[in-house]
Amino acid sequence: MGPPLRLDPFSLPVRFAAADEAADGRLRIVDLHRERVVLRRSLRGMRMAVSLPVAAFRGVAIRLVGKADQAPTAIAVVLEHGDPALSLPLFSSSESDDIVAEWQSWGRVLGLPLLVAERDGSLREPFARLGALRIEAPTWRRRRHMAVARRRPARLLRRRPSALPDMPAVHRGEREIIARN
Repeated sequence: MGPPLRLDPFSLPVRFAAADEAADGRLRIVDLHRERVVLRRSLRGMRMAVSLPVAAFRGVAIRLVGKADQAPTAIAVVLEHGDPALSLPLFSSSESDDIVAEWQSWGRVLGLPLLVAERDGSLREPFARLGALRIEAPTWRRRRHMAVARRRPARLLRRRPSALPDMPAVHRGEREIIARN
């Protein structure tokens, strides 16, 4: 990855040039739409265009850019494909301030899962998912700042518990009074 790159995920379709080691001039032209990606390049004088649906890509990944034995020089958001030659850079910068916002924006706009690239090149999902639904551990609902809030239902938090007398009053042998009409 060379100079900083920033494509706007909210202004699709977009056309940009990307590095391609196998192409003539080491350059390819990419047309990125919400539903498809068109790669145009020339290989040994023969022009070609490859049209792929966005669903053919594995996801949107964060990658550290740099040599394996040195500290990373930049961080990038990449549209990852099963074939590494078809992966596309979407954002790269030496500053890591906006990387998470860019990563999540691209994943949301393209409807692809978010991925994290490990140093060995493998990809993993940072969040557990079930289909398109992200799974997280259940959390306690926060109620007021009371210690008993987790143990008592909200209705009981509004009421005072009543105290029963030590000796309840028992009335034996009395007639019951019933009001009629």
